Amino acid sequence: MLVGRDYTGPPDLRSMQDLAQRIWSPARRFHIGDLAWARHSIPGSEATFRTRLWEDDGQVIAWGWAELSGHLDLLVDPRQDAVVVPVIDWFEDVAAGPVATCTVMEGDVHVASELLGRRYSARGQGPFFVRLSRAVTNLPDVALHDGFTITHVEAGQAQRRAEAHRAGWSDLGSRVSTESYAQVMTTYPYRPCLDLVAVAPDGSWVASALGWYDEGNHVGLVEPVSCAPAYRGLGLARALNVALLHAFKEVGGETAVILPRGDDAYPAPKQLYQGIGYVSGPRTVHYQRGGHPVDRGATPA
Repeated sequence: MLVGRDYTGPPDLRSMQDLAQRIWSPARRFHIGDLAWARHSIPGSEATFRTRLWEDDGQVIAWGWAELSGHLDLLVDPRQDAVVVPVIDWFEDVAAGPVATCTVMEGDVHVASELLGRRYSARGQGPFFVRLSRAVTNLPDVALHDGFTITHVEAGQAQRRAEAHRAGWSDLGSRVSTESYAQVMTTYPYRPCLDLVAVAPDGSWVASALGWYDEGNHVGLVEPVSCAPAYRGLGLARALNVALLHAFKEVGGETAVILPRGDDAYPAPKQLYQGIGYVSGPRTVHYQRGGHPVDRGATPA
């Protein structure tokens, strides 16, 4: 029997992650690490969310995550596609503004069909994201300029880690705080050994890359990566990402994935990952009803 209920706290996040893990493939948008980062990295953001879970015999088979500004993210077990209808019904009730948007992977045909039937339009141009994947084999060596090193974050270093993240996003703006990063560090499946920072010769943390590992599917996710503007062009982001590939391999990973921008307006991240062996897969498609086109590109975090 299908039952829908509102999100109540951290155990429900685990249930949402369980669904993402159970149906994972590179064609799916959400890795369990995406959910941990998105839920907790921005202080106070939960007040702007509404989340609902749908269960069948006690197992979560779908969830909807709505921003009250009018955007929906959702995940539905492909064996239960009919649940797409109540998820979107719920979204349109809780975020009843003049503009409604939803971003899905291009293979989510049942979601796309439902959105088109409700007069949403697929945006032909503008920002989109693309799934990149790489086998964790035949890895290049980590190359660093003299004096730079890579280390991993340890317990009690949330303040310094948050500062490093904000420095790397300073040209776009970041709201990540010590408190929010500390919460990220206590959220499954965070592992300190996959939270890497580049250390400059003066000891400052100048770039970072956070990895998330799904032990059930042996898949590591990279999310997010940053580098302070003054240190760009030194290959630090590449070095950190190569180091993460090695770290994924050490914990049992077989594949690494990331979901960077794929459009021509923001090519650098995709080019970086392709330069270390990632290959392109499916992309996201943005649907919208009402209003002017909304930019759902890289959001400062």
